[in-house]
Amino acid sequence: MPRRGLTTAPTARTIRNARIPRTLLDEPPAEFEADGEDLVVADIAIAEGRIAAIDAAGGERVAGDIDLDGGQVWPCLADIHTHLDLGHIWQRAPNPDGSLETAFGIVAADRLAHWRAEDLRPRMEFGLRCAYAHGTRALRTHLLSPPEQADTSWGVFRELRDDWRGRIELQGVSLVPVEAFADGDGEGLADLVAGCGGLLGAVCFARPDIDGLFDRVFRLAGDRGIDVDLHIDEALDPGQKTLRSAAEAAIRTRFGGRVQCGHCCSLSVQSDDDVERTLDGVAEAGFAIVSLPMCNLYLMDRRVDATPRRRGVTLVREMAARGIPVSFASDNCRDPFYGYGDHDAFEVFTQAVRVAHLDTPVAAWPRSVTATPVDVMGLDSPGLIKIGEPADLVLFRGRGYSELLTRPQADRVVLRDGEAIDTTLPDHRELDALRAAPAR
Repeated sequence: MPRRGLTTAPTARTIRNARIPRTLLDEPPAEFEADGEDLVVADIAIAEGRIAAIDAAGGERVAGDIDLDGGQVWPCLADIHTHLDLGHIWQRAPNPDGSLETAFGIVAADRLAHWRAEDLRPRMEFGLRCAYAHGTRALRTHLLSPPEQADTSWGVFRELRDDWRGRIELQGVSLVPVEAFADGDGEGLADLVAGCGGLLGAVCFARPDIDGLFDRVFRLAGDRGIDVDLHIDEALDPGQKTLRSAAEAAIRTRFGGRVQCGHCCSLSVQSDDDVERTLDGVAEAGFAIVSLPMCNLYLMDRRVDATPRRRGVTLVREMAARGIPVSFASDNCRDPFYGYGDHDAFEVFTQAVRVAHLDTPVAAWPRSVTATPVDVMGLDSPGLIKIGEPADLVLFRGRGYSELLTRPQADRVVLRDGEAIDTTLPDHRELDALRAAPAR
């Protein structure tokens, strides 16, 4: 089936008449004037797979050039919180009531029954193929890491990281309940994660011994020189103030690595005073935050035969106003925690703008799926459109933000090293062999 919409050719030299969010330019030329949406119109010259020049639009077109006719250009995307090991088990392990509590039990049973290398690898690679086709160049995945699972999952992760090197920069994070680090436990897991070049992570809720557990996590990570990524306060309980405890622990232990915290839903139902105290600590500790709007909207305030009223999206505007780095990411895809999703970081951005009312103005937020997560991941490339960097770009037909965010942009063109890649998505039927029972 032929692709519709934008087309390009390997001989492309210049992308002409492109609108670029000024915030996504590393050094916006002084002579560029932005429009009311903070977009500049430019020509982007590509030579030997790299961005050679960014000039004001209007140069003479030659054979092989791409004329975007005012469409937008973004750098390739970064998806900093995913669960590749969980992905695409919905058809064999659906969640009948859509709740967080039910999802935990279903996943535990599915893991024990199926999660061998021959099951994990095709599902994880399916997710990577989707992400790549959508324009993602960096991705961080959490990996369920109980003792009986960790070696298998991290072994598959290492293989995929090597296989995908140069296409997607892949990072891994351990995922266990934070109490797995109690009473001196966790040394073996921390050693495994460090040996794989990963990050230490845990699922964290309030508990009487949380301060000591956080001290333990940060010391294990600090001793090994690895970063930390935590699931925190994924609940609508105002008493869940674990994010504040984590910040206090990082300060107390003088942890020197990067820390990202995901979800932080309970902030949305806490008092102004509690929010202020927590965000003061998060800013002081230097934490980054990732919001997972699609998954949290799916899980939060689930009630049988009732419409949800509290949605659990964390306080991203308040965080950004304090200079706290904020990203948005996919989280789960087609598993008991979220029955949908396609590893499309741009879809995540679109939904985040709508859900969190980030359209006033939207121009402040494109870095949340590009430069900000790239920086939090510690990657060499800046996640911006920059002269001298590889021409890893996503070309959209949408011009202003209303056009861009109105349609799925399924006709986007993805360039890697200046060449258009095949953006055909893998067919879900490829995973049919991994179902526990044939489809009805």
